[in-house]
This record gives sequence, structure tokens and C-alpha cells, in this order.
Amino acid sequence: MLIKEYHHDIPTTADGNGSMRIYVFHPSIPGYPNARFPGVVVFSEIYQVTGPVARFARQIAGQGYIVAAPSSYHEFTGPEALSYNAEDTDKGNEWKVAKKLAAYDEDAALSVSYLIDLPTCTGRIGATGMCLGGHLAYRCALDARVQATVCYFATDIHSRTLGAGKNDDSLARAGDIKGELVMIFGKNDTHVPPQGRDLIRSTLHEKGVLFSFYEVAWAQHAFIRDELSKGRYDPAISKVCFEMLLELFGRTLKLDLGQHDGKEVKIEDVC
Repeated sequence: MLIKEYHHDIPTTADGNGSMRIYVFHPSIPGYPNARFPGVVVFSEIYQVTGPVARFARQIAGQGYIVAAPSSYHEFTGPEALSYNAEDTDKGNEWKVAKKLAAYDEDAALSVSYLIDLPTCTGRIGATGMCLGGHLAYRCALDARVQATVCYFATDIHSRTLGAGKNDDSLARAGDIKGELVMIFGKNDTHVPPQGRDLIRSTLHEKGVLFSFYEVAWAQHAFIRDELSKGRYDPAISKVCFEMLLELFGRTLKLDLGQHDGKEVKIEDVC
């Protein structure tokens, strides 16, 4: 499927007057100008919308989803991507903590609203993201308008460093997630250690969230970043994880399943 790319700037208020740039990747089918598609918000890592993030967004858009990728650090810098170097890594990590939690949530809500208001959007919305973006996708899932979310190695949910860690209620609010959730981690991810992954998984169970949880053997942090991943990029595992994303989004965003009948599924203990 062909893709049209453009950007849209949206005013923000949560952390003073400002403007957030949303990079849009829109499917295009020649001869069908009124075609409508579900929307997906793609949240980036600490470097904003870099080449790897844009390529990830294009892959999703090419499957028939309108992708909106917001620039997360509009309070501190322009919309351009940071570089994968030590200086910009320090900046990204500093801004990650300095930005207010309410500002992150406003960015997510504005991105969802932007997609829903598009005449070419069906109104069904998903979210995904990597690293910091995995956490932001999880926060976006707290919005009842989001039907499906895929979080890649969601840094910070357990460690509460987002928004200076002062009011990060991500796990406490897990019960607010009404859509389906997929959590993906590498077992060798030092950013989200085993105890953090265990806490996330047990809390999701406790809160009654409909979710899948994958821990990929041998995979490290940032294993889907196809550029400057410090030797951690694994294309084979990334492909499998992307198929998980497509299965969830295809089933929940493209199909119209109607309302759940409310009946509990009985599991038979048979071989």
C-alpha cells in the first residue's frame, strides 16, 4: 500500500503554551480518495522521530493504518530528531524526567483526537511505541478510546522515572485499560530487569487487563531499532514481534466484533 507523509502542528497547554508536531504516515490507494482506515499512535524513544521510528511507522501505515507519530520533547527543543550520540542521549534522558506527566498525557490525548477527527479515519485507534515510547503507549492505553496497544520494552513503568517519578500512577491505573494490551520485552533487557517485568505482569493480572506478555530469549533492549542499536538489533525477532502487532491490530481495529456478550469463557481441562 502506498503512503503519503506530512506533518501537523497542534497547540498544547499542559506545560505552558507550545506546539507539538505530529508526523503523519497515511495509507493511499489510487482511485479511492475516500478510503477510511483505523489510526495508530506511534510513540518514539528518547530521540524523537528518528529514521528507525519513521520506518517502523511506515511499516504499520503500509498495512492500512493512519499513523500519527508525535514529537515528545516540544517543550524543550524543535521537532527534529536527536542524534544517537552521547550528548543527545543525555539530553533525551534529562528531558524524559523533566517533562511533566500531565504533558505526556496531553500529547497522547491530542494525538488520539487528531486521528479520530480525520475524515479518513474509522475512529478505531491503536497505540504502540518503543523504549520511552513503550511507556507512553501504555499511558495512551489508559484512554478509553484506544482499543489495542503494543508496548515494546516499555521502560520506566516499574521504575517510576517518567515525569520525575512524582506522580507516575501507570501501574496503579492499569484497571483503566479497556482495550487489549501486548507487552514485549527482551529477557536480557537491563533497562527493565526481571523484577520489573514480574511486577508489570502481576499487576496486569491483578487489575483484570486483557493482555499478552512476551519475553524474548536472547533479546536485549532496543532490539527492534535497525540503526545504531549498539549491536542489539535482531531483524528475525523484530519480524515475529511485528506479526504480533499486526494480529492484534487486525483483529481489534480492522474487524467490527460488536459488543462482548458478557459471558465468561469456560476453559476445558482436556488434551
